[in-house]
Amino acid sequence: MSTKPGWDARYTDAGEHYLFGTEPNHFLSGHSELLRSGKTALLVADGEGRNSVWLAEQGLDVTALELSTVAVDKARRLAAQRKVHVDFMVADMLAPGWPPPQLHNSFDWVIGIFIQFAGPAQRPGQFAAMKQLTRPGGRIVLLGYTPKQLEYGTGGPSQLENLYTREMLIDAFADWEIEELIEYEDDIAEGSGHKGRSALLGLRSRKP
Repeated sequence: MSTKPGWDARYTDAGEHYLFGTEPNHFLSGHSELLRSGKTALLVADGEGRNSVWLAEQGLDVTALELSTVAVDKARRLAAQRKVHVDFMVADMLAPGWPPPQLHNSFDWVIGIFIQFAGPAQRPGQFAAMKQLTRPGGRIVLLGYTPKQLEYGTGGPSQLENLYTREMLIDAFADWEIEELIEYEDDIAEGSGHKGRSALLGLRSRKP
């Protein structure tokens, strides 16, 4: 699992550039009409703000959670440049007792784009936290890499056990309605961090 110092260093090394670019992830932006059906959204491990700022531009009330203070500083600058408001929170979603009770059942959308820093030991807690944050009838959106991504080496974790499979996500969200589960390949260009042919798995799941 990547630590705060590790992520701080990566975002610092990028300098004024944004490690994963400033445009939203394509899987997320492809759901723009559906996303606007909600009012509130939380992005976990939001990084430098590309996805949260875009969601705010869609008219949602957006909260963004990120561990790295370096990334949050850059995200705040991006939000200011785009003239939108995002509520940025510096916190570790894997910390014991997180999320706090006042955030439970609060969001129409809880979104995790490439949050595969959690391995098998941390992933159940990661998904449980996202489920707690989602209001009844709300949805989780996830996008991650599949094991085939190791062949491409164009982004994502190098640990096989951190990657998603269909069976893993079906099992993890068996108590929810899975509205979309799509495995596909795409050429992505998201800064220097994600660039090239990629093996992807996207999920949209609705809380009862």
